[in-house]
Amino acid sequence: METLPALGTCRCGATRIEVSVPPIMTAACHCSGCRKMASSAFSLTMMVPVAGFRVVEGAPVLGGIKGPQLDHFCCPDCLSWMFTRIAGIDAFLNVRPVMFDVPEWSEPFIETMCAERLDWATTPARHSYDGFPGEADFPALLAEYAEHAAH
Repeated sequence: METLPALGTCRCGATRIEVSVPPIMTAACHCSGCRKMASSAFSLTMMVPVAGFRVVEGAPVLGGIKGPQLDHFCCPDCLSWMFTRIAGIDAFLNVRPVMFDVPEWSEPFIETMCAERLDWATTPARHSYDGFPGEADFPALLAEYAEHAAH
């Protein structure tokens, strides 16, 4: 991708993050917690391999959920929600794609927690789940996303 490495910033620009590999999937989450964190009808995320992510400037702080299942990381100055680490998942983390100037990263490929979706909230996601995809679904979803992202 010509956009890599890509730099992203929080709202105020004090915290900068870098992605050096393409996301492995993009998603929208409709759960009430994500809606509150994003102050919106859903949150957008891109799953990025941990080895392809780094904080370039600033020192993100915990905000929102602070364990034990996941940690939200925010800019200490403007408190923008920037990324999430999920306990027990070391392969990837969830990064807020709107921190980057790469529009295709903000288009959700899947949407989760649709059982909690606001009636009027729609996305262009190709796959919808009332909860989260089953673990057995991930290999096919990742392969399909890779094919989709290549075009």
